[in-house]
Amino acid sequence: MRAGKLDRTITIRRWDDYAVDEYGVASPDWITVGDLRAQLVQQSTEEFIENRGADDDTVMIFRTRFMDGVTTKDQVRFDGSDFDIREVKITGRNRYMELRCVEAQP
Repeated sequence: MRAGKLDRTITIRRWDDYAVDEYGVASPDWITVGDLRAQLVQQSTEEFIENRGADDDTVMIFRTRFMDGVTTKDQVRFDGSDFDIREVKITGRNRYMELRCVEAQP
């Protein structure tokens, strides 16, 4: 992977049940695991018909350098929006990974 293609910045976030705010009060929240340079491989909006009716989901695929420990329980923040990771595909002998994400529902 060429470094010149990594023209975006994403933030990997993980839910922490034991997070504590500045006053020492337990406040579960998303914490930042790391910031990565990434390539936006694909961005699309797909319409899915589910139990709640027709719904548009924004699907994004990011390609980035390998970071150990990233799972589908994590989340990606990109351009002020949050995306749930649906699939982590590791290729190139742990050299890089593709993150297939769907926009998080509020």
